Amino acid sequence: MPQPADLQSAIKSLAAAETISNAAEARRIFLDFRARLTRGEIRAAEKVANPQGESRWTVNPWVKQGILLGFRLGEMQEMSDGDVLTFVDKDTFPARRLTLADRVRLVPGGSSIREGAYVAPSVICIPPMFINVGAYVDEGSMIDSHALVGSCAQIGKRVHLSAAAQIGGVLEPINAAPVIIEDDVLIGGNCGVYEGTLVRARAVLGAGTILTRSTPLYDLVRGEIYRATADHPLEVPENAVVVPGSRAVTKGKGKSAGKSDDWNLSLYTPVIVKYRDEKTDRGIELEEWLR
Repeated sequence: MPQPADLQSAIKSLAAAETISNAAEARRIFLDFRARLTRGEIRAAEKVANPQGESRWTVNPWVKQGILLGFRLGEMQEMSDGDVLTFVDKDTFPARRLTLADRVRLVPGGSSIREGAYVAPSVICIPPMFINVGAYVDEGSMIDSHALVGSCAQIGKRVHLSAAAQIGGVLEPINAAPVIIEDDVLIGGNCGVYEGTLVRARAVLGAGTILTRSTPLYDLVRGEIYRATADHPLEVPENAVVVPGSRAVTKGKGKSAGKSDDWNLSLYTPVIVKYRDEKTDRGIELEEWLR
């Protein structure tokens, strides 16, 4: 996706300035930035092909700088949505108002999408849910009730975020990768994906699975253990089916050594129990008419 060089340069310059001398011009630049973010023309992270033809996710730090600039420029303002719902927030990030032209199905009942979040046509939003600034939600995805799409999170095509799933926001530090969920992923109910975790295409996270940078992921099928490093996030392989598991504590009082005063504890860990097959696909199929 080409980046508007002039806008990128202006955002970087304003973000680096200790004081902003021309607030009106800075707001004009920010509003142009926010509009492009809302339309999906720019995004916090994107897949870019290298000269060898391989694609990898690349962070655009200047986009995060632009979002932070919006908070810096914003002023607290009382806002309302009709006679009942009122709230107070920075005036640079009002709630987004969808129209028929957006082709996003927003079911009534208390959902909110912030300006600066891209939501593609054919996305379904079930109340109550929230999509934060900088997020990118691609075509055919469903954001179920009580689900959160955090700041700058990248959600692919035909993703199902089940009830109460939490996709964490990563706004700072600006160079940090956001949480990325690739195409055709199912995130089960009450799952939490945080701290820049990358979930590859067609993976399935069973209900209650939690993924963070400090969480090792055990692959029973391939006999591997996946961990985040200083340079790379925790990565869930393509087609992996992940469920909550546990591993025995082997140190201190928590271990089990046959003594009466041992606590015999286990720690939570996510586990890959299989890779997707036809049976898995039938079990998680989302009826097309729902979309």
